[in-house]
Parts: sequence; structure tokens; C-alpha cells
Amino acid sequence: MTPQPPTGSGRFSQLRQHLFASRTDTLISLVLLAVLLSSGLSFGQWLLFRAQWAVIQVNSTLLVLGRYPLEQQWRLWWLTALLAAGAGISWGLLRALPRPDRPARLWPSNDRLAAAVLVAAAALLPALLKLPLHLQQRWWWITALLLFCRWSAGRWGRHLPIMLRRGWPLLWPLLYLLGMVLLSGGFGLIDVPPSRWGGLLLTLVEASFAILLCFPLGVLLALGRRSALPLLRWVSVAYIEFIRGAPLITLLFLGQNILGLLLPGGLNPDRVWRAAWVLTFFAAAYVAEAVRAGLASVGSGQMEAARALGLPVHQAMAQVVLPQALRAALPVMVGQFIILLQDTTLLSLIGLLELMGTARAVMANPAFLGQDTEVYLVLAVLFWCCCAALALGSRALETRLNPNPSPASAQP
Repeated sequence: MTPQPPTGSGRFSQLRQHLFASRTDTLISLVLLAVLLSSGLSFGQWLLFRAQWAVIQVNSTLLVLGRYPLEQQWRLWWLTALLAAGAGISWGLLRALPRPDRPARLWPSNDRLAAAVLVAAAALLPALLKLPLHLQQRWWWITALLLFCRWSAGRWGRHLPIMLRRGWPLLWPLLYLLGMVLLSGGFGLIDVPPSRWGGLLLTLVEASFAILLCFPLGVLLALGRRSALPLLRWVSVAYIEFIRGAPLITLLFLGQNILGLLLPGGLNPDRVWRAAWVLTFFAAAYVAEAVRAGLASVGSGQMEAARALGLPVHQAMAQVVLPQALRAALPVMVGQFIILLQDTTLLSLIGLLELMGTARAVMANPAFLGQDTEVYLVLAVLFWCCCAALALGSRALETRLNPNPSPASAQP
């Protein structure tokens, strides 16, 4: 029999087994740790002492909001507060009901760690960039609002009516429409055209618009590709294969030029919305393939069983087959949403000053020549935060929807 390696119960024992099991493993681990330590010290020294953060401090508003009017920026703070409250309530409702694979806890350890990281980041970044105090206070209030809404929903969410808990996601489209009203104007507010939007604001608007609309369109395309009607199936296949075979930058240029020629003058949308629709149609083709893979993973017996119970075909598909398919396709779809968020950097090539385009304009300023590293680092951190939020949200949703939870899936 092959001798089994010694096992230990503590973290130190596991670390020793994985990294220092033999002399070769020990040597490799020590060399890698030395390289990582040296690199980390060099990066930390540059970050704290040699980096010139004035380029971020001076252009922080431009990078985040673009040319949005200064006197109207109070709308964005209200919108941020509403989004923080909605995110906190959704987070709390996801954690409100106990799961069979773990005990019910009001504030799990991983949530405490996440809150500590958020608070530390909120405290360190303003100190590092030396931002104004009133700006720090606003972000502290918004962070406190998010955590308070999460705590309240986590404590009392289980006592809410089940229809209210299930219908809460439907409020997000309404919140999105309210956000568009606050951004562009309406109900007595001064009109701010999309040409004044820019930076991170424009990136998030384009990505959120495409994500919200490409999902239902992708589901319809996936169902059309599996339809028994030849015309519907051929149209869906032709659309999906054409979009997947064309580069996104080509479609963006076509959307900017051709839509203006095909549509009448009164129906010609702004360049921002033309780009948003191109992103939507592009991502819908990939979402359709992810949903089609999820539909293929559901056995034909599910539909037969639903039909045997007397459900019509459309109800059997909507209530039995499609929920299982979407649960299986959720990781792939969220991966496509993350790629879509990163693809918004291509909008700078068609003249839209989103986050990357604004950063290029800042780096082209002669007053900030040679400070590209600081700008690119901030851009990387901003994109990582947005992508990490999508990934963590999808992971929590995937765990909640898992009908057969395992110990591995219950881990944060």
C-alpha cells in the first residue's frame, strides 16, 4: 500500500503539507515567497513614496463624471445613494432566509471580512489621494447606508410576505429608469444630454443598459434557435452566427454610421444610445448560446413530466425547463457580462469619452506627461471592483439557487 502523508487539523499543518512537503517543495516555496515579497515591497514603496497622485486628484471628477455639469452633480449623489440602498436590501434579502447547508446567521464571518475590507479601502484611498474631506464624508454616509440596509433586510427580511421578497428584483428596472431620469433630466430637472456624460459614469450606463436588455433578448434567441418553426429557427441561427463572426469594433463603427442613414432624422438616437444598442445586440448572441447550452443540459424528461401534469408547452418551458437552464447557464452568462463591461473600453475608438477615453485625454495633457502608470493603475482598480461585484453577486445567487448544496458550494 502507498503510505499516506500525515494529516493535520490546523491551518499550519495544511500549509506545511502543500508548500513544504519535501525539500524540493520547500526550496520552490521559499524562492517564490522571496520573489513575491521583493515585488510587493518594491510596489508598496513606489505606491506610497514615488507615485505622483496629483494627476488623479486633479482629474478625479473628470475620470468619474466626464463633463457632467458641476451644479447638477447632486443628482448623481442621490442616484448613488439609491443604488447603495437597493444593493444593501438585495444583499440582505439573499442572506435573510436560512439554508439547509449552513446555520442561519445574521452577519456571517465572510460578510464581516468584506465589510472590513470595504471600510479599510474607503479609509485608505482618500488618505492616499488626499481627497477633500466633504467628499470622504459623502462616501462614508453612502457606505453606512448600504451596510444599514443590508443589516435591516437581513434581520427582518424573513418576516416580509413571500410575494414581496420574490417581487423585489422587479424594482431594479424601475430604479434604473429613475436613474436615467436623474441623469438626463425630466420631471422639472434641467436636461443634461448624453454628450455631457463621460468617464466611469458613461461606462456604467453603457454596460448596465446592455446587460439588462441582452438577457431577455438572448433568452428569446435561444428559444428561437430550438424552435420547431423553420423560419424562426433560421432567423435566430443567422443572427447569432453573424454577430459571433463579426468583431465588436466593426459593429460599433457600423452602428455609428449606418443607423444614422437607415432611420429618419427624428428617430436617429444619440451616439451614446447607438453604441449601447450595438453592445446589447452583440452580447445577446453570446447569452443566447449560453442559454442554449443550459437548455441542452435539462433532460427531455422534465418537459414530458410537466406535460403529463397538464401544463401547456409555454408554461412547462417557463416554469420547469427554463429555470433549470438559466441556473446552469448563470456562470457563463455572468462571465459574458464581465467581458461586456471590459469591452466598453472600445467605445473610445468611436469618439465616446468613457473611462478609457477620458483617461487617454488626461494622459495627453502636457501637464501630466509621464504619469501614465498612476492613471492605468486607477483604471485597473476601478474595473476590478466592478467585475468583482458582478462575480460576487452571481456567486451568491448561484449558491442560493443550488437545489443540492454541497459543503464546497457553501463556502464564500
